[in-house]
Amino acid sequence: MSTNPIHIIGGGLAGSEAAWQIAQAGVPVVLHEMRPVRGTDAHKTEGLAELVSSNSFRSDDAETNAVGLLHAEMRLAGSLIMASGDASQVPAGGALAVDRDGFSAAVTAKIEAHPLITVMREEISGLPPADWDQAIIATGPLTAPSLAQAIRTETGADSLAFFDAIAPIVHFDTIDMDVCWFQSRYDKVGPGGTGKDYINCPMDRDQYFSFVQALIDGPKSEFKEWEGTPYFDGCLPIEVMAERGVETLRHGPMKPMGLTNAHDPATKPYAVVQLRQDNALGTLYNMVGFQTKLKHSEQVRVFRTIPGLENAEFARLGGLHRNTYINSPILLDASLQLKSRPGLRFAGQITGCEGYVESAAVGLLAGRFAAAARLGRPVMAPPPTTAFGALLNHITGGHLVSEDEPGKRSFQPMNVNFGLFPPLDTGTKLKPEGFEGRFRGKDKAVAKKKALSARALADCRDWLGLSQDAQAAE
Repeated sequence: MSTNPIHIIGGGLAGSEAAWQIAQAGVPVVLHEMRPVRGTDAHKTEGLAELVSSNSFRSDDAETNAVGLLHAEMRLAGSLIMASGDASQVPAGGALAVDRDGFSAAVTAKIEAHPLITVMREEISGLPPADWDQAIIATGPLTAPSLAQAIRTETGADSLAFFDAIAPIVHFDTIDMDVCWFQSRYDKVGPGGTGKDYINCPMDRDQYFSFVQALIDGPKSEFKEWEGTPYFDGCLPIEVMAERGVETLRHGPMKPMGLTNAHDPATKPYAVVQLRQDNALGTLYNMVGFQTKLKHSEQVRVFRTIPGLENAEFARLGGLHRNTYINSPILLDASLQLKSRPGLRFAGQITGCEGYVESAAVGLLAGRFAAAARLGRPVMAPPPTTAFGALLNHITGGHLVSEDEPGKRSFQPMNVNFGLFPPLDTGTKLKPEGFEGRFRGKDKAVAKKKALSARALADCRDWLGLSQDAQAAE
Protein backbone atom coordinates (compact mmCIF):
# COMPACT_ATOMS: atom_id res chain seq x y z
CA MET A 1 0.00 0.00 0.00
CA SER A 2 1.49 3.31 -1.11
CA THR A 3 1.73 6.26 1.25
CA ASN A 4 2.19 8.79 -1.56
CA PRO A 5 -0.22 11.71 -1.16
CA ILE A 6 -3.19 12.28 -3.42
CA HIS A 7 -2.97 15.68 -5.12
CA ILE A 8 -6.04 17.87 -5.60
CA ILE A 9 -6.04 20.94 -7.84
CA GLY A 10 -8.61 23.50 -6.72
CA GLY A 11 -9.74 24.55 -3.25
CA GLY A 12 -13.41 25.22 -3.94
CA LEU A 13 -16.30 23.23 -2.53
CA ALA A 14 -15.49 20.08 -4.52
CA GLY A 15 -11.75 20.17 -3.87
CA SER A 16 -12.16 20.90 -0.17
CA GLU A 17 -14.70 18.08 0.24
CA ALA A 18 -12.51 15.64 -1.70
CA ALA A 19 -9.49 16.52 0.47
CA TRP A 20 -11.52 16.00 3.65
CA GLN A 21 -12.87 12.61 2.57
CA ILE A 22 -9.41 11.38 1.57
CA ALA A 23 -7.77 12.56 4.79
CA GLN A 24 -10.56 11.07 6.91
CA ALA A 25 -9.79 7.74 5.21
CA GLY A 26 -6.22 8.00 6.51
CA VAL A 27 -4.54 9.02 3.25
CA PRO A 28 -2.31 12.15 2.99
CA VAL A 29 -3.47 14.95 0.69
CA VAL A 30 -1.83 17.93 -0.99
CA LEU A 31 -4.46 20.55 -1.88
CA HIS A 32 -3.26 23.06 -4.50
CA GLU A 33 -5.15 26.38 -4.58
CA MET A 34 -3.95 29.19 -6.86
CA ARG A 35 -5.54 32.04 -4.88
CA PRO A 36 -4.11 34.49 -3.82
CA VAL A 37 -1.15 33.86 -6.17
CA ARG A 38 -3.58 34.19 -9.05
CA GLY A 39 -7.13 35.51 -8.72
CA THR A 40 -10.27 34.86 -10.75
CA ASP A 41 -12.97 37.07 -12.23
CA ALA A 42 -15.46 36.11 -9.50
CA HIS A 43 -13.60 35.31 -6.26
CA LYS A 44 -12.99 38.11 -3.76
CA THR A 45 -10.98 36.33 -1.01
CA GLU A 46 -8.33 33.65 -0.63
CA GLY A 47 -10.53 31.45 1.56
CA LEU A 48 -11.25 27.86 0.61
CA ALA A 49 -14.80 27.02 -0.56
CA GLU A 50 -15.66 30.68 -1.20
CA LEU A 51 -19.24 31.11 -2.42
CA VAL A 52 -19.18 33.40 -5.45
CA SER A 53 -22.89 33.51 -6.31
CA SER A 54 -25.86 32.78 -4.04
CA ASN A 55 -25.41 31.91 -0.37
CA SER A 56 -28.12 29.25 -0.54
CA PHE A 57 -27.69 25.47 -0.59
CA ARG A 58 -31.37 25.39 -1.61
CA SER A 59 -34.04 23.19 -0.01
CA ASP A 60 -33.18 21.20 3.11
CA ASP A 61 -36.30 19.02 2.78
CA ALA A 62 -34.96 15.45 2.61
CA GLU A 63 -38.41 13.91 2.07
CA THR A 64 -39.78 15.63 -1.01
CA ASN A 65 -36.87 17.57 -2.54
CA ALA A 66 -33.93 15.95 -4.35
CA VAL A 67 -31.32 18.49 -3.22
CA GLY A 68 -32.54 18.16 0.39
CA LEU A 69 -32.11 14.41 -0.01
CA LEU A 70 -28.56 15.00 -1.26
CA HIS A 71 -27.94 17.12 1.87
CA ALA A 72 -28.99 14.15 4.02
CA GLU A 73 -26.81 11.67 2.15
CA MET A 74 -23.80 13.98 2.43
CA ARG A 75 -24.36 14.36 6.16
CA LEU A 76 -24.44 10.55 6.47
CA ALA A 77 -21.11 10.45 4.63
CA GLY A 78 -19.48 12.91 7.05
CA SER A 79 -19.40 15.83 4.62
CA LEU A 80 -17.24 18.80 5.65
CA ILE A 81 -19.23 21.12 3.38
CA MET A 82 -22.54 20.19 4.98
CA ALA A 83 -21.16 20.34 8.53
CA SER A 84 -19.73 23.80 7.84
CA GLY A 85 -22.97 24.89 6.17
CA ASP A 86 -25.06 23.72 9.13
CA ALA A 87 -22.74 25.56 11.53
CA SER A 88 -22.95 28.79 9.47
CA GLN A 89 -26.65 28.80 8.58
CA VAL A 90 -28.80 31.91 8.43
CA PRO A 91 -32.64 31.92 8.25
CA ALA A 92 -34.00 31.16 4.79
CA GLY A 93 -37.44 29.59 5.05
CA GLY A 94 -37.29 25.98 3.87
CA ALA A 95 -33.78 26.43 2.43
CA LEU A 96 -30.34 26.04 3.96
CA ALA A 97 -28.54 29.35 3.47
CA VAL A 98 -25.22 30.29 5.05
CA ASP A 99 -23.16 33.26 6.15
CA ARG A 100 -20.75 33.09 3.22
CA ASP A 101 -17.72 34.44 5.12
CA GLY A 102 -18.35 32.26 8.16
CA PHE A 103 -18.84 29.22 5.95
CA SER A 104 -15.56 29.72 4.05
CA ALA A 105 -13.69 30.40 7.29
CA ALA A 106 -15.04 27.18 8.84
CA VAL A 107 -14.01 25.05 5.85
CA THR A 108 -10.57 26.70 5.67
CA ALA A 109 -9.93 26.19 9.39
CA LYS A 110 -10.87 22.50 9.27
CA ILE A 111 -8.75 21.82 6.18
CA GLU A 112 -5.69 23.68 7.47
CA ALA A 113 -5.90 21.96 10.88
CA HIS A 114 -6.11 18.40 9.53
CA PRO A 115 -2.77 16.62 10.09
CA LEU A 116 -2.98 14.74 6.77
CA ILE A 117 -3.75 17.77 4.56
CA THR A 118 -1.14 20.15 3.19
CA VAL A 119 -2.39 23.30 1.45
CA MET A 120 -0.12 24.67 -1.28
CA ARG A 121 -0.89 28.18 -2.55
CA GLU A 122 0.27 27.90 -6.15
CA GLU A 123 -1.08 27.72 -9.69
CA ILE A 124 -0.86 24.38 -11.47
CA SER A 125 -0.65 25.43 -15.09
CA GLY A 126 -0.73 21.99 -16.73
CA LEU A 127 -1.97 18.49 -16.10
CA PRO A 128 -0.57 16.74 -13.02
CA PRO A 129 2.91 15.25 -13.55
CA ALA A 130 3.24 11.49 -14.02
CA ASP A 131 4.47 10.91 -10.46
CA TRP A 132 1.12 12.19 -9.16
CA ASP A 133 -0.35 8.75 -9.76
CA GLN A 134 -3.60 9.66 -7.95
CA ALA A 135 -4.88 13.19 -8.55
CA ILE A 136 -8.15 15.10 -8.78
CA ILE A 137 -8.83 18.21 -10.87
CA ALA A 138 -11.52 20.21 -9.07
CA THR A 139 -10.94 23.64 -10.52
CA GLY A 140 -14.60 24.32 -11.10
CA PRO A 141 -16.13 26.66 -13.65
CA LEU A 142 -13.30 29.20 -13.35
CA THR A 143 -10.43 26.94 -14.45
CA ALA A 144 -7.29 28.92 -15.32
CA PRO A 145 -6.81 29.19 -19.11
CA SER A 146 -3.48 27.32 -19.12
CA LEU A 147 -4.93 24.33 -17.29
CA ALA A 148 -8.07 24.40 -19.43
CA GLN A 149 -5.89 24.24 -22.54
CA ALA A 150 -3.92 21.32 -21.08
CA ILE A 151 -7.19 19.47 -20.45
CA ARG A 152 -8.31 20.10 -24.03
CA THR A 153 -4.98 18.85 -25.35
CA GLU A 154 -5.18 15.67 -23.26
CA THR A 155 -8.78 14.84 -24.10
CA GLY A 156 -8.79 15.90 -27.71
CA ALA A 157 -12.13 17.60 -27.13
CA ASP A 158 -13.11 21.22 -26.51
CA SER A 159 -14.62 22.07 -23.17
CA LEU A 160 -18.21 23.18 -23.36
CA ALA A 161 -19.06 26.51 -21.77
CA PHE A 162 -21.98 28.53 -20.45
CA PHE A 163 -22.52 31.87 -18.73
CA ASP A 164 -23.38 32.12 -15.04
CA ALA A 165 -24.63 35.33 -13.43
CA ILE A 166 -24.32 36.72 -9.88
CA ALA A 167 -27.10 38.41 -7.89
CA PRO A 168 -26.70 41.79 -6.12
CA ILE A 169 -26.47 42.12 -2.31
CA VAL A 170 -28.21 44.97 -0.44
CA HIS A 171 -27.45 46.57 2.94
CA PHE A 172 -30.41 45.78 5.21
CA ASP A 173 -30.55 49.19 6.85
CA THR A 174 -31.23 50.82 3.48
CA ILE A 175 -34.41 48.77 2.85
CA ASP A 176 -37.69 50.56 3.61
CA MET A 177 -39.50 48.19 5.97
CA ASP A 178 -42.54 50.47 6.01
CA VAL A 179 -43.11 49.17 2.47
CA CYS A 180 -41.55 45.70 2.71
CA TRP A 181 -42.29 42.93 5.20
CA PHE A 182 -40.77 39.72 6.53
CA GLN A 183 -42.42 36.45 5.44
CA SER A 184 -41.43 33.08 4.01
CA ARG A 185 -43.59 31.80 1.21
CA TYR A 186 -46.62 30.04 2.77
CA ASP A 187 -45.00 30.89 6.16
CA LYS A 188 -42.76 27.83 5.77
CA VAL A 189 -40.32 27.28 8.65
CA GLY A 190 -36.95 25.91 7.58
CA PRO A 191 -33.64 25.11 9.32
CA GLY A 192 -32.87 27.91 11.75
CA GLY A 193 -35.84 29.88 10.42
CA THR A 194 -39.04 31.34 11.79
CA GLY A 195 -41.39 31.43 8.80
CA LYS A 196 -40.45 35.10 8.31
CA ASP A 197 -37.08 34.66 6.68
CA TYR A 198 -37.41 36.72 3.48
CA ILE A 199 -37.91 40.42 2.92
CA ASN A 200 -40.72 40.96 0.41
CA CYS A 201 -41.03 43.99 -1.86
CA PRO A 202 -44.55 44.27 -3.42
CA MET A 203 -45.36 45.54 -6.90
CA ASP A 204 -48.70 46.43 -8.44
CA ARG A 205 -49.42 45.67 -12.08
CA ASP A 206 -48.17 48.98 -13.50
CA GLN A 207 -44.98 48.88 -11.43
CA TYR A 208 -44.31 45.33 -12.55
CA PHE A 209 -44.77 46.03 -16.27
CA SER A 210 -42.55 49.13 -16.06
CA PHE A 211 -39.90 47.13 -14.24
CA VAL A 212 -39.91 44.35 -16.83
CA GLN A 213 -39.54 46.87 -19.65
CA ALA A 214 -36.64 48.57 -17.83
CA LEU A 215 -34.86 45.21 -17.56
CA ILE A 216 -35.28 44.60 -21.27
CA ASP A 217 -34.21 48.12 -22.31
CA GLY A 218 -31.25 48.55 -19.93
CA PRO A 219 -27.66 48.41 -21.27
CA LYS A 220 -25.95 45.09 -20.59
CA SER A 221 -22.47 43.60 -20.53
CA GLU A 222 -21.32 42.48 -23.96
CA PHE A 223 -20.01 38.97 -24.58
CA LYS A 224 -17.54 39.83 -27.36
CA GLU A 225 -15.31 36.75 -27.79
CA TRP A 226 -17.79 34.58 -25.84
CA GLU A 227 -20.74 35.47 -28.07
CA GLY A 228 -23.05 32.50 -28.56
CA THR A 229 -22.12 30.69 -25.35
CA PRO A 230 -25.40 29.36 -23.88
CA TYR A 231 -26.81 30.12 -20.44
CA PHE A 232 -27.56 27.43 -17.89
CA ASP A 233 -31.35 27.56 -17.41
CA GLY A 234 -31.04 27.19 -13.62
CA CYS A 235 -29.20 30.51 -13.35
CA LEU A 236 -30.58 32.79 -16.06
CA PRO A 237 -29.98 36.54 -15.80
CA ILE A 238 -33.17 38.29 -14.73
CA GLU A 239 -33.32 40.33 -17.94
CA VAL A 240 -33.03 37.18 -20.10
CA MET A 241 -36.07 35.76 -18.30
CA ALA A 242 -37.87 39.06 -18.87
CA GLU A 243 -37.21 38.81 -22.61
CA ARG A 244 -38.99 35.42 -22.69
CA GLY A 245 -42.35 37.04 -22.01
CA VAL A 246 -43.83 39.77 -19.84
CA GLU A 247 -45.38 37.28 -17.37
CA THR A 248 -42.29 35.04 -17.08
CA LEU A 249 -40.86 36.71 -13.97
CA ARG A 250 -44.26 36.76 -12.26
CA HIS A 251 -44.33 32.97 -12.53
CA GLY A 252 -40.67 32.61 -11.56
CA PRO A 253 -38.58 34.49 -8.98
CA MET A 254 -41.19 37.26 -8.62
CA LYS A 255 -44.27 35.09 -8.08
CA PRO A 256 -46.62 36.52 -5.41
CA MET A 257 -48.14 33.19 -4.35
CA GLY A 258 -48.05 32.29 -0.66
CA LEU A 259 -47.39 35.88 0.42
CA THR A 260 -49.62 38.45 2.15
CA ASN A 261 -48.61 42.10 2.45
CA ALA A 262 -48.38 42.74 6.20
CA HIS A 263 -48.99 46.47 5.62
CA ASP A 264 -52.06 45.98 3.40
CA PRO A 265 -53.45 42.41 3.77
CA ALA A 266 -56.51 43.19 1.63
CA THR A 267 -54.46 44.08 -1.46
CA LYS A 268 -52.83 41.18 -3.30
CA PRO A 269 -49.45 42.14 -4.84
CA TYR A 270 -49.19 41.55 -8.58
CA ALA A 271 -45.53 40.52 -8.17
CA VAL A 272 -43.01 40.33 -5.32
CA VAL A 273 -39.23 40.71 -5.18
CA GLN A 274 -37.73 38.64 -2.36
CA LEU A 275 -34.45 39.21 -0.52
CA ARG A 276 -32.74 36.52 1.57
CA GLN A 277 -30.36 37.04 4.50
CA ASP A 278 -26.75 36.74 3.31
CA ASN A 279 -24.67 36.93 6.49
CA ALA A 280 -24.99 35.88 10.14
CA LEU A 281 -25.28 39.46 11.37
CA GLY A 282 -28.32 40.05 9.20
CA THR A 283 -26.80 43.22 7.76
CA LEU A 284 -26.77 41.97 4.14
CA TYR A 285 -29.58 40.55 1.98
CA ASN A 286 -29.28 39.15 -1.54
CA MET A 287 -31.91 39.58 -4.23
CA VAL A 288 -33.29 36.09 -4.83
CA GLY A 289 -33.18 35.00 -8.48
CA PHE A 290 -31.76 38.37 -9.59
CA GLN A 291 -28.61 37.22 -11.34
CA THR A 292 -27.92 39.87 -13.93
CA LYS A 293 -25.68 41.08 -16.74
CA LEU A 294 -27.00 44.66 -16.55
CA LYS A 295 -24.23 47.23 -16.36
CA HIS A 296 -23.56 48.38 -12.80
CA SER A 297 -24.95 51.91 -13.14
CA GLU A 298 -28.11 50.50 -14.73
CA GLN A 299 -28.51 47.95 -11.93
CA VAL A 300 -28.57 50.74 -9.36
CA ARG A 301 -31.09 52.75 -11.37
CA VAL A 302 -33.45 49.87 -12.22
CA PHE A 303 -33.36 48.06 -8.89
CA ARG A 304 -34.08 51.29 -7.00
CA THR A 305 -37.45 51.41 -8.79
CA ILE A 306 -38.49 48.36 -6.75
CA PRO A 307 -40.83 49.47 -3.93
CA GLY A 308 -38.87 49.53 -0.68
CA LEU A 309 -35.50 49.69 -2.44
CA GLU A 310 -35.68 53.32 -3.55
CA ASN A 311 -32.73 54.20 -1.29
CA ALA A 312 -30.98 50.82 -1.39
CA GLU A 313 -27.21 50.71 -1.03
CA PHE A 314 -25.51 47.72 -2.64
CA ALA A 315 -22.69 45.80 -0.98
CA ARG A 316 -22.16 43.99 -4.28
CA LEU A 317 -23.71 44.44 -7.70
CA GLY A 318 -24.46 41.61 -10.07
CA GLY A 319 -21.94 40.23 -12.51
CA LEU A 320 -21.37 37.67 -15.22
CA HIS A 321 -18.72 35.00 -15.75
CA ARG A 322 -18.22 32.05 -18.04
CA ASN A 323 -18.33 28.49 -16.75
CA THR A 324 -16.63 25.58 -18.48
CA TYR A 325 -17.25 21.87 -18.17
CA ILE A 326 -15.96 18.77 -19.94
CA ASN A 327 -17.93 16.22 -21.94
CA SER A 328 -17.90 13.83 -18.99
CA PRO A 329 -20.02 10.96 -20.40
CA ILE A 330 -17.44 10.51 -23.17
CA LEU A 331 -14.27 11.28 -21.21
CA LEU A 332 -14.82 9.84 -17.70
CA ASP A 333 -15.46 6.34 -16.39
CA ALA A 334 -17.94 5.48 -13.64
CA SER A 335 -15.41 6.46 -10.95
CA LEU A 336 -14.87 9.96 -12.43
CA GLN A 337 -11.51 8.82 -13.79
CA LEU A 338 -10.23 10.13 -17.12
CA LYS A 339 -10.37 7.16 -19.49
CA SER A 340 -7.18 8.19 -21.24
CA ARG A 341 -5.24 8.55 -17.99
CA PRO A 342 -5.98 6.16 -15.09
CA GLY A 343 -5.56 7.76 -11.67
CA LEU A 344 -6.60 11.24 -12.81
CA ARG A 345 -10.13 12.15 -11.72
CA PHE A 346 -12.32 15.19 -12.15
CA ALA A 347 -14.72 16.61 -9.56
CA GLY A 348 -17.15 19.48 -9.10
CA GLN A 349 -18.74 21.74 -11.68
CA ILE A 350 -16.09 21.06 -14.31
CA THR A 351 -17.71 17.61 -14.64
CA GLY A 352 -21.04 19.12 -15.68
CA CYS A 353 -22.97 19.09 -12.45
CA GLU A 354 -24.59 22.36 -11.39
CA GLY A 355 -25.00 23.86 -7.93
CA TYR A 356 -22.96 24.19 -4.76
CA VAL A 357 -24.26 21.01 -3.16
CA GLU A 358 -23.95 18.93 -6.31
CA SER A 359 -20.39 20.17 -6.82
CA ALA A 360 -19.42 19.24 -3.27
CA ALA A 361 -21.16 15.86 -3.60
CA VAL A 362 -19.14 14.98 -6.71
CA GLY A 363 -16.01 16.06 -4.83
CA LEU A 364 -17.02 13.75 -1.99
CA LEU A 365 -17.37 10.84 -4.43
CA ALA A 366 -14.10 11.57 -6.23
CA GLY A 367 -12.30 11.75 -2.89
CA ARG A 368 -13.71 8.43 -1.72
CA PHE A 369 -12.90 6.77 -5.03
CA ALA A 370 -9.31 8.07 -4.99
CA ALA A 371 -8.78 7.05 -1.35
CA ALA A 372 -10.06 3.53 -2.06
CA ALA A 373 -7.71 3.21 -5.03
CA ARG A 374 -4.75 4.41 -2.94
CA LEU A 375 -5.61 1.94 -0.15
CA GLY A 376 -5.96 -0.96 -2.57
CA ARG A 377 -9.66 -1.37 -1.89
CA PRO A 378 -12.48 -1.86 -4.41
CA VAL A 379 -13.83 1.40 -5.81
CA MET A 380 -17.54 1.02 -5.05
CA ALA A 381 -19.93 3.41 -6.79
CA PRO A 382 -23.07 4.42 -4.88
CA PRO A 383 -26.33 2.69 -5.92
CA PRO A 384 -28.16 4.52 -8.73
CA THR A 385 -31.19 4.72 -6.42
CA THR A 386 -29.35 7.21 -4.18
CA ALA A 387 -28.97 10.92 -4.87
CA PHE A 388 -25.21 10.31 -5.07
CA GLY A 389 -25.71 7.58 -7.66
CA ALA A 390 -28.33 9.45 -9.69
CA LEU A 391 -26.04 12.48 -9.99
CA LEU A 392 -23.00 10.33 -10.82
CA ASN A 393 -24.92 8.45 -13.50
CA HIS A 394 -26.00 11.70 -15.13
CA ILE A 395 -22.40 12.90 -15.28
CA THR A 396 -20.91 9.66 -16.56
CA GLY A 397 -23.56 8.51 -19.01
CA GLY A 398 -27.07 9.75 -18.37
CA HIS A 399 -27.36 12.03 -21.40
CA LEU A 400 -29.15 11.37 -24.66
CA VAL A 401 -27.43 11.26 -28.04
CA SER A 402 -29.30 12.39 -31.13
CA GLU A 403 -30.02 9.51 -33.52
CA ASP A 404 -29.93 11.95 -36.43
CA GLU A 405 -26.60 13.44 -35.31
CA PRO A 406 -24.79 10.66 -33.40
CA GLY A 407 -21.63 12.75 -33.11
CA LYS A 408 -23.43 15.71 -31.56
CA ARG A 409 -22.91 16.15 -27.82
CA SER A 410 -26.10 16.76 -25.87
CA PHE A 411 -24.65 16.64 -22.34
CA GLN A 412 -25.68 19.71 -20.32
CA PRO A 413 -25.18 20.88 -16.69
CA MET A 414 -27.83 19.53 -14.34
CA ASN A 415 -28.98 20.07 -10.77
CA VAL A 416 -29.92 16.90 -8.90
CA ASN A 417 -33.62 16.12 -9.37
CA PHE A 418 -35.95 13.16 -9.02
CA GLY A 419 -36.03 12.76 -12.80
CA LEU A 420 -32.50 11.32 -12.56
CA PHE A 421 -33.58 8.50 -10.21
CA PRO A 422 -34.60 5.01 -11.38
CA PRO A 423 -38.37 4.40 -11.14
CA LEU A 424 -39.82 2.78 -8.04
CA ASP A 425 -40.33 -0.96 -8.18
CA THR A 426 -43.66 -2.06 -9.60
CA GLY A 427 -46.14 -2.50 -6.82
CA THR A 428 -44.52 -0.01 -4.43
CA LYS A 429 -47.25 1.14 -2.08
CA LEU A 430 -47.67 4.90 -2.20
CA LYS A 431 -51.06 5.52 -0.63
CA PRO A 432 -50.60 6.20 3.12
CA GLU A 433 -52.55 4.22 5.68
CA GLY A 434 -55.83 5.92 6.54
CA PHE A 435 -55.79 8.19 3.48
CA GLU A 436 -59.34 9.08 2.47
CA GLY A 437 -60.56 10.40 -0.83
CA ARG A 438 -59.11 10.13 -4.34
CA PHE A 439 -55.38 9.52 -4.34
CA ARG A 440 -53.93 11.28 -7.34
CA GLY A 441 -52.36 14.50 -8.53
CA LYS A 442 -50.32 16.36 -5.93
CA ASP A 443 -50.95 13.79 -3.17
CA LYS A 444 -49.63 10.99 -5.35
CA ALA A 445 -46.63 13.05 -6.54
CA VAL A 446 -45.62 13.89 -2.95
CA ALA A 447 -46.00 10.25 -1.90
CA LYS A 448 -43.81 9.17 -4.82
CA LYS A 449 -41.06 11.61 -3.83
CA LYS A 450 -41.19 10.38 -0.24
CA ALA A 451 -40.86 6.79 -1.42
CA LEU A 452 -37.90 7.66 -3.65
CA SER A 453 -36.23 9.48 -0.75
CA ALA A 454 -36.82 6.66 1.74
CA ARG A 455 -35.37 4.14 -0.71
CA ALA A 456 -32.38 6.41 -1.39
CA LEU A 457 -31.49 6.91 2.28
CA ALA A 458 -31.79 3.19 3.03
CA ASP A 459 -29.54 2.32 0.08
CA CYS A 460 -27.10 5.10 0.97
CA ARG A 461 -26.73 3.75 4.52
CA ASP A 462 -26.01 0.29 3.08
CA TRP A 463 -23.41 1.73 0.71
CA LEU A 464 -21.71 3.59 3.56
CA GLY A 465 -21.84 0.54 5.84
CA LEU A 466 -24.09 2.27 8.36
CA SER A 467 -26.95 0.80 10.34
CA GLN A 468 -30.40 1.64 9.04
CA ASP A 469 -31.17 3.72 12.12
CA ALA A 470 -28.03 5.84 11.68
CA GLN A 471 -28.72 9.56 11.65
CA ALA A 472 -26.92 12.21 9.70
CA ALA A 473 -24.09 13.84 11.64
CA GLU A 474 -24.96 17.25 13.05
